[in-house]
Amino acid sequence: MSQHKKEHIIENTVNDYSEKLLAFIKPKVRNDEDAEDILQEVWFQFSNLTNISQIVNVGNWLFRVTRNKITDSYRKKKTGNIEDYEPQEEEEGYSSIQELLLLDTSKDPELKFFQDEIWKALFEALEELPETQRLVYIQNEIEEKTLQQIAEEQQTNIKTIISRKQYAVKHLRKRLHQLYKDLDNY
Repeated sequence: MSQHKKEHIIENTVNDYSEKLLAFIKPKVRNDEDAEDILQEVWFQFSNLTNISQIVNVGNWLFRVTRNKITDSYRKKKTGNIEDYEPQEEEEGYSSIQELLLLDTSKDPELKFFQDEIWKALFEALEELPETQRLVYIQNEIEEKTLQQIAEEQQTNIKTIISRKQYAVKHLRKRLHQLYKDLDNY
């Protein structure tokens, strides 16, 4: 393919999809600058393809790459809730799953399916925990209470609450490991 033809395809694709992709990205990131950065990464990857004319469905390709870039941005900007209590050499997949659960699926039934599977696996794994660990995890990660708030409400030492959360996270990482690998390889 000639360079001129490739540039023409890129220009038309950018014109056709920029607004759609940006609208897809914005609800999933913290600010417009992050959305613009992700979109630029998508266009950079698209423009560097050597087989651009062989892509059967450009729209599907763009949205898949965009989803991956959004997930990558979440991985780069982890909130640290779980990592505060775990060594970094542990597997980092769990946090990525957690971030995936927060993505808007209103325009993506495939992502909705993944989210449903993750929620199902998460709640099954939570049911296996002792009540005290499960309660701390749910209050901290889902209800967004601080560990200090939980300690005060339960009238329990903060170190005990941190320990319960740590055990819960270890269990969930172990149980969700295969799910994370499956999603990561998708």
